[in-house]
Amino acid sequence: MCQFLIIFGAFLERTGISQFFISLANCVAGKYSGGPAKVSVISSALCGMVSGSSVGNTVTTGSVTIPMMKKTGFRPEFAGAVEAAASTGGQIMPPIMGAAAFLMADFLGVPYSNILVAAIIPAILYFTGIFISVHLEAKKEGLSGIPKEQLPHVGELVKNLYLLLPLVMLIIWVSGNYMTMQRAAAYSILLAIIVSLFNKENRITPKKFFDALEAGGRGTITVAAACGVAGIISGSITMTGLANDLINGIIKVAGTHLIVALLLTMLCCIVLGMGVPTTATYCIMAATCAPILIRMGVPAIAAHFFVFYFGIVADVTPPVALAAYAGAAIAKANPMKTAFRASQLAIAAFMVPYVICYNPALILVDTTPAEILVVTCTTLIGLFALAAAFEGYLFAKVPVILRFVFAVGGILLIAPETVTDIVGLLLVALGVALQYQRGRRKKVQAA
Repeated sequence: MCQFLIIFGAFLERTGISQFFISLANCVAGKYSGGPAKVSVISSALCGMVSGSSVGNTVTTGSVTIPMMKKTGFRPEFAGAVEAAASTGGQIMPPIMGAAAFLMADFLGVPYSNILVAAIIPAILYFTGIFISVHLEAKKEGLSGIPKEQLPHVGELVKNLYLLLPLVMLIIWVSGNYMTMQRAAAYSILLAIIVSLFNKENRITPKKFFDALEAGGRGTITVAAACGVAGIISGSITMTGLANDLINGIIKVAGTHLIVALLLTMLCCIVLGMGVPTTATYCIMAATCAPILIRMGVPAIAAHFFVFYFGIVADVTPPVALAAYAGAAIAKANPMKTAFRASQLAIAAFMVPYVICYNPALILVDTTPAEILVVTCTTLIGLFALAAAFEGYLFAKVPVILRFVFAVGGILLIAPETVTDIVGLLLVALGVALQYQRGRRKKVQAA
């Protein structure tokens, strides 16, 4: 199953469809303040979902977006961190999720469409969190967007919308249960080749065809080896009883406190996910860490999302932050500083999984539209508050005490309790009001 999707991703790159994603992102966000960084977020989200590799996506899209960010004034560490955080997030972006969506559906025994729908809101929140941080950083540094004459024309993009047909049909074929995942991926590869024939700039040639097969083959071997090792690790842990000891140990330490179990499981996921590809990471997490949360009463799908998110976050968290190191190499920046900055930008990946476990309404489990709206809005405000705390800017420079207020308010909005939500909203509102007044005074002084 995974090998067809990996080859499909290779054909998308060779037929110019991945480049279309970058042009689309330029058209949507390029002209705004800090445009290149926002382009990086959008394009990495689109390209990363089919590439299946946060490191590979960082190198592919980062070779274009990181120099653009540096050229417009972003610091090298920040440019590399933005690309690393966004490329890592591409693995949680539906509909493909780096092939993990199909594996998760298989593990849970639910239709693929259920996983696709459940992943939408968390993914949007993740990228919105990065988007907010990028915007605040751009405002703090006084950076502008990409000049209008350098942006792609909307008309050209509209004419090339047919390039998205292979991806659209893959989703339709799989979610509608019209055919198996393998056959849908194979047909999508053929469709990608066909649509490229109508694009003279990226038309498939024999050389590109064999390059795509080679790249797909290499990717398949890498993933197969990693998954094989992951299977050995999972089997060894299970057969020796270590997995059961791990589950019992964490449950014993946590007692009835879910937050303790979540924190310990998070640490396990980050450690086990270091340097491991997306699909292999999920296989390990599903076998070893997800049962811990299920035993604590967390719904199975919420538990699997939790461990999947934190397994992937290992690509940007020190000390083994492979995606961040790849971004730092392109940006010619300090790798460790880039990794810490990427971890800050990916704060949504640390916050959203907790919200999912405390309130599965975020992934549409046993909920109502009103509950979905409330939990989405409170989480979004919490992400905004944490971004302001980490960036230290909102209308003007944020003093240390207010950064603390924003951080506490954002954290309180994680728990879906009425009291914590009200207190968190009041703290965030207080911080915004004070910063707005501070910003107005700065403008008056400048005038």
